[in-house]
Amino acid sequence: MRALERVIADIAPTDVPILLVGESGTGKEVVALEVHRRSRNCNEPFVKCNCAGLVPESLKVHLGNGWSTGREGVGGSGTTFFDDIGRLDAANQNVLLQFLSDNGSAPHGYCLRDRVISSTTCNLEEEMRAGRFREELYYRINGVCLRLPSLRQRQDDVPLLLEHFLRKYASTFERPRPRISSRAMEFLQHHSWPGNIRELENFVRKFVILGDEELALSDLVLGSAPNATERRRAPAVAVNDHPNKARSLKAAAREASRNVERELILDSLERTHWNRKRTARELQISYKALLYKLKQLDIDGAADLEQESAEAPR
Repeated sequence: MRALERVIADIAPTDVPILLVGESGTGKEVVALEVHRRSRNCNEPFVKCNCAGLVPESLKVHLGNGWSTGREGVGGSGTTFFDDIGRLDAANQNVLLQFLSDNGSAPHGYCLRDRVISSTTCNLEEEMRAGRFREELYYRINGVCLRLPSLRQRQDDVPLLLEHFLRKYASTFERPRPRISSRAMEFLQHHSWPGNIRELENFVRKFVILGDEELALSDLVLGSAPNATERRRAPAVAVNDHPNKARSLKAAAREASRNVERELILDSLERTHWNRKRTARELQISYKALLYKLKQLDIDGAADLEQESAEAPR
C-alpha cells in the first residue's frame, strides 16, 4: 500500500490514463478520487460512469452533449471514472474508442478531454484473448495499471482500517466510539473478508449504530467460518436479539439458516454484478425461486420483484 501511495503521488499530476484492477470492495473508486484530488484539475468535476449498467450505445448519451452539438471536445478537463469497464458491451466499446485518442483528436472532432481512470474486477487480458474486449481500447485506457490487493492480502491493515471507520461513524452518527474486545479483534484479523474493505466498513457501521459487538459480528460469523480454525477463533455470537427472552432451538436454527442464505445470495449477486439470471444458475435454483428469495429476505425492492416475477416465463 505504501508503494501504491508513492505511485499515485507520481502519476496524479499527469494526464496519463489509469487502469485500476482489483476485487470488488478493494477501494478502486477511493483511489480514483484520490488521484483526482491530487491532479492539476482537481477543481473540475469528477464524473463516474457505471459501465455495468449501460445499455447498448448509451455511453454516447452519457458522454456526449457535444456529440449532437458538434462541440469540439467532450468533458471539462476534469476526471471521468469508468467503473467496471470490463462489463462494457461491444457497441459501447466502439463508442468509447471514438471518444478516446492518443493525440488529443478523434474522428468527427469528438474527443474526451477529461482525465480517464478505469476500473475492472476481471482479467482484461483474458477478455481480449476471448474476443470480448477490444485490444485497441485496452491500450487506450491502460497508461498505468495499478493492482489493488485484497484485504486478506493485507490483514495487518485491519486494525488501522477499523480505527479509521470507528472514528468516522462515531462522528457521523454522534455515538460514543465502541471498544472491540481482544477476542473479536483476533477473529476480525483472521477473517477472510470476501467483501474486502466494503465488508469491513459495513461491519463497523453496524457496530457503531447497534453498540453491540455480538450482534455486529453475527453476520460475519454465520456467513463465513469455512474451516474449523476460523470457527474456533469466532467469538460466541448470540443469535437472539433479546438474551433474557426464552427462544426455541427451532427458531434459532431458522434465523441462522436465513442469515446464511442471505449471505450466500448476496455473495453470488456481488460476483455476478447483480445479474439475477446468472445468480440463479450459480445457486442452482430457478429464476422465479430467486426472485421469491430476494423478496423474502428483503434484498431488493418488493414491488419490482413482484412485477418481474409476474412477467417471468412460467
